[in-house]
Amino acid sequence: MSDVTIFHNPNCSASRNTLALLRERGVEPKVVEYVKVGWTAPQLTALFKQMGKAPRDILRVRGAEAEALGLTKPGATDAQIVAAMVADPILVERPIVVTPKGAALCRPVETVLTLL
Repeated sequence: MSDVTIFHNPNCSASRNTLALLRERGVEPKVVEYVKVGWTAPQLTALFKQMGKAPRDILRVRGAEAEALGLTKPGATDAQIVAAMVADPILVERPIVVTPKGAALCRPVETVLTLL
């Protein structure tokens, strides 16, 4: 399966383990280090739609500034969350894997197996 993409953060153990599991299964994915390259609002919106998730579902709270930015408050809108994710890519939970079968946040790591 060569049409697999992992939105990866090499500083994250879950992301590293997901990448390793893909490779153990013979899959060499396209690796996108999203913290370096960033996100666009249309890209995130498309990913969320493909995953069947809202931006709040994929918002990284631990180790990020989500709470300080007010993004964890009930009144924070999807547009505000997406704009913050574009401005600070670390606010997106990881890893996200996309295959022809769909897209998912691969936490726990074994979730990636449902996409193969």
